[in-house]
Amino acid sequence: MARPKNNPRHRAREAALQILYQWEVGRTDVEHAAATFFGHQWPDTTPPSDALREFAISLARETVTRLDTIDALVAETTERWRPERMAVLDRLILRMAIGELMRDPETPRPVIINEALELARTFSSEDSVKFINGMLDAIRKKLEK
Repeated sequence: MARPKNNPRHRAREAALQILYQWEVGRTDVEHAAATFFGHQWPDTTPPSDALREFAISLARETVTRLDTIDALVAETTERWRPERMAVLDRLILRMAIGELMRDPETPRPVIINEALELARTFSSEDSVKFINGMLDAIRKKLEK
């Protein structure tokens, strides 16, 4: 089985997360954040494939487009824990995974959740992994109703 870091879809999700981070922290639009990331911050010596770039940008763009719906789901699931109170990366990982759950019914739910957990392991803490796992499982159930 391929390690997540070598998987093009995982790399695209990492890129989408980094685009969303620039969008949030830099207060810029997704297109500008994507152009900056792929133009100046792509970490590999080999440029990303068109498919990876397109998936990352569309995932980031659709996450931002669905933000009101996503944040409402998070707020009603957490009880007294609004998304803006979460650590930035945890919030973005959660938002992105929920956005993908909403947009890609053909992608198996466990794959989307596992990818989010891998991102949390890479960019956040083990406590965040547990929190994100519980949140995504609860939100997945709500979305399936």
